[in-house]
Amino acid sequence: MITLQASIGSQGEDAAVEWLRERGYYIVERNWRVGHYEIDIIAQRWDVMHFIEVKTRSIDGWQSPYDSIDESKRRSLRRAAMNYAALHRLRHELQFDLIAIVVDSHGNKTIDYIERIL
Repeated sequence: MITLQASIGSQGEDAAVEWLRERGYYIVERNWRVGHYEIDIIAQRWDVMHFIEVKTRSIDGWQSPYDSIDESKRRSLRRAAMNYAALHRLRHELQFDLIAIVVDSHGNKTIDYIERIL
């Protein structure tokens, strides 16, 4: 059974992928996992590999998408990305980004892309 929060999260990731593609990003991976670490989206644009955390919240939620990126989450994202980079022998510049999506009561999404969160 899919929870409402999981459904909103999945819709948010789909919207983020579409948003990135429209801006020339190539989607390399979605929901890439190593151990208990996960990267929502790995995308490439020019010579930069972007490790992107997607946070989707409803407008009336108790926590904003920005507040959910605490130091523990940053550490997890960094460790997952370093594993990915080593496994794939990346020579790209690595960048850590956040896509924050807020969904209103009508299902309209506001997307905010914050680069270099680490």
